Amino acid sequence: MRPRVRDGPGRKVLKALARWVGRLELLLRRAYLRRRGEPRYRLTGTCNGCGKCCEAPSMHVDRVTWHGRTVRAMFLWWQWQVNGFELVDADPRYRLFTFRCTHYEPATGRCDSYESRPLICRDYPVNLTYDAVPALFPECTHGVVDRKAEGLRQALVDAGVKGEQLQALERKLFLEDPSRPGGNDGRSRGDEPAD
Repeated sequence: MRPRVRDGPGRKVLKALARWVGRLELLLRRAYLRRRGEPRYRLTGTCNGCGKCCEAPSMHVDRVTWHGRTVRAMFLWWQWQVNGFELVDADPRYRLFTFRCTHYEPATGRCDSYESRPLICRDYPVNLTYDAVPALFPECTHGVVDRKAEGLRQALVDAGVKGEQLQALERKLFLEDPSRPGGNDGRSRGDEPAD
């Protein structure tokens, strides 16, 4: 396990440069996606500071990063040495790396390098609005709602869906705001039973 070390001046500069490049790439990618009508979801609610997103940050990577031995090694080195992310799991089904953040202090629920946190931390949970099935932690007070929720809900009603079946579909299809009182029965997406 890596010892907890605060970011020094050199690491702060390196992370700032990486954030600038990452923001530029993110800006270009999202501009392209907006032209295609994305994101599909809008973010609701506010952060309650639960820290769940800090405990185990996860990153989906492209095929080159996952399968390319050198690229993968460089990616993991960067996460370890610069961001302070210790690899704890690699899921080949989704090309997903899960880390433990050495800057997160579970006892206080705070980041010891908050000002120099990487882009993945700064972009959460906005990045989930671009996922096909956004998954928030049950403790999270943010929510996601499909941008076409009213039309989809009306189509379900017109098709004769009602009662508990309608409520279940509204939750599964992200048609209601789980951050509002009564929305999603107070549950977040991670609580949904698998079918």
